[in-house]
Amino acid sequence: MATRTWTRWQDWAALVIGVLTALSPIVVATNAAALWTLIVFGVLIALSGAWSLAMPGSVASEYVHLALGVLLFLSPWVLGFSALSGAAWTAWVAGVLTVVAGAAALPEANAEHRGGAIAAH
Repeated sequence: MATRTWTRWQDWAALVIGVLTALSPIVVATNAAALWTLIVFGVLIALSGAWSLAMPGSVASEYVHLALGVLLFLSPWVLGFSALSGAAWTAWVAGVLTVVAGAAALPEANAEHRGGAIAAH
């Protein structure tokens, strides 16, 4: 039985993480680098979450989650905003949660890609 679209919790989690990350500059102190990093990565994570929801057999979208999560996690150090604790912690927590959501969805996405879904728990 194939997985239905718009049902996998991991992809909903990625979508929510992305939206919250993109909106976080409203409530955390930022500089230009932090502002644009949080907005751009948030939008990209939300879009990849929507992609995964719409196409549950797309394994590539889960790897995109993993890559975006790692890049977001590293961004405070690479882009020099680790001293801005609110923005940095947002990037670190959202990055880790994005990686976890992507990794958790990989088995289901792989099964769907191969033509059969694994049973939901």
